[in-house]
Amino acid sequence: MSSAGSVPPPPDQVASPARIHDYLLGGRENYAVDRRAAEHVLNIVPTAREVVASNRRFLHRAVRFAVQETGIRQFLDLGSGLPTPQNVHETAQRFDPSARVVYVDNDPVVVAHGQALLADGDRTAMITGDVRDLDAVFDDPQVTRIVNLSEPVGVLLATVLSCLPDRDRPGDVVRKVVERVPSGSLLIISHSAATDQRMRDRMTEFMLGVTRGMWGRMRDPEEIAAWLEGLELVPPGLVEVSAWRPDPGETVNPPTEAMTLGAVARVP
Repeated sequence: MSSAGSVPPPPDQVASPARIHDYLLGGRENYAVDRRAAEHVLNIVPTAREVVASNRRFLHRAVRFAVQETGIRQFLDLGSGLPTPQNVHETAQRFDPSARVVYVDNDPVVVAHGQALLADGDRTAMITGDVRDLDAVFDDPQVTRIVNLSEPVGVLLATVLSCLPDRDRPGDVVRKVVERVPSGSLLIISHSAATDQRMRDRMTEFMLGVTRGMWGRMRDPEEIAAWLEGLELVPPGLVEVSAWRPDPGETVNPPTEAMTLGAVARVP
């Protein structure tokens, strides 16, 4: 993420969280600077490829839950990142072809690819937007065209809050989403976490350095849990992502010093 109001550097000169993530998932929409950064991540967290893959599987299960078990048919994916297999709209529309999805990101490479992918869709869209300016996102004509905010909506915050430094108050982003969506909506959230302070400090130092201060940090599980206070957590609550309602045969990873936590929370 670029800082609000700043001019972002050329995309091939500074690593992007979205493109690092793409590389770790085996994608091709990344630059040498992203690949070098991703390899450094792997030096710190050797299981990083499985961590990001587990997060994608969690999102698939959470979207499926929203469609099949709560009847939600519209989604807003904030900080969506580059297109990957089993995108939100592919998952949602597999279970209900009428499902509608708007993807939001502030990385121009992400937006260009997303708009090309969705060029022929009438129930999907990709827009340029920033989670630090949610009023602009929710009031965007593409959002208001596709998403009816008088009905429950599924809002995804998939690792995007990990990209916000403390000065951008990620907890306020969660509260703002809750203010803008109706009762019965779902927040699907995941976030990089570590229980070990040394691991958090080491990874955060890297995150801030490689992106020239444009990334956030790993956080303590208690910090993430505090953002969800007042919401109804769908069982099993805030857990390591592979442990959130795994499908039969899926491996559940034990919590480690570096992991991704995930939760689905219902807005009262």
